[in-house]
Amino acid sequence: MGCRKGLPGRQCHAALYGVPHLSKAIPANTAASVKQRLLNRAKAQKEDFNLLLTKYALERILYRISQSAHKEIFVLKGALLFELWTEQTHRPTRDADFLSQGENSLERFQKIFREICELKVADDGLRFDPASVKAERIKEDQDYEGIRVTFLGYLEAARLPVQIDIGFGDAITPAPVETPFPTLLEYPAPLLFAYPRETVVAEKFEALVKLGRANTRMKDFHDLRILASLFSFDSQALSEAIRRTFERRKTAVPIGALPTALTSEFYEDETKQKQWDAFISKNKLYIDPIPLREVIAAISSFVLPILPPPAPQDLPDLQWEPSGPWMAMPAHSTTTTE
Repeated sequence: MGCRKGLPGRQCHAALYGVPHLSKAIPANTAASVKQRLLNRAKAQKEDFNLLLTKYALERILYRISQSAHKEIFVLKGALLFELWTEQTHRPTRDADFLSQGENSLERFQKIFREICELKVADDGLRFDPASVKAERIKEDQDYEGIRVTFLGYLEAARLPVQIDIGFGDAITPAPVETPFPTLLEYPAPLLFAYPRETVVAEKFEALVKLGRANTRMKDFHDLRILASLFSFDSQALSEAIRRTFERRKTAVPIGALPTALTSEFYEDETKQKQWDAFISKNKLYIDPIPLREVIAAISSFVLPILPPPAPQDLPDLQWEPSGPWMAMPAHSTTTTE
């Protein structure tokens, strides 16, 4: 079994999605073979089989997007990024999230996904029904409107609903990077443009600040803690991503005032405790039961020291290694020759 470098403890030795466990010979009934291999995996790793089927459907629609003429207009975001970065589920999801560009009409994206569903690719056992494609408006708040596309996939008789949520207009800092997405079996990997981690932090922190006590998005608290515990960051790059995201979303950066969502009043609130406990319970196969107080403390030490100051030159060059704290960048040693 492979080991994922840079991941701690039990995460290091978790199964790698891209490592084939069975013969690559293509059976007469690919769908039946795929379904059986996924069932074997679910039993061996004590995973939810229905969730694993959904994960496979999402992976293969990502592959079709990456092979389509529309690849360039989609940038992957959301929970699937953690699968991409670590090849491990840190928070299960039943949908894929993208940032897109251009005209955000329902008709345009309905047509795009019908074409993607019809795309001919190497047999991976799945078929997607172009006639089932529907598009509707989604509105998270008064400032942001997106599009939700839904359709059906089939693996033998198994009916797999697919949901794609598409947003528009956000700032991505630094630029998106084309990255291969890990596969559950031995089929070709999707190669997609993906959000940088800095922008993921910036958008989730902006939501915490903007929503304040009304925030019920416990997944954002979890995701920020995971980002801080698993990855390295540069203070200048992260601060710039925060500045651009807050500016684009017309939210004031909380300089000199602690955001409500990071206060003791928030994490000691009985309703917030119940919301956090419900989130942990729902995802107990993937998430350790860490108190909300500890999660918020970790987020505070990660984000607050590098909030963009009024004068950008006032921010020191700092480096964050997994779990922190922020440390001064080591001075480059110089040598002289005589």
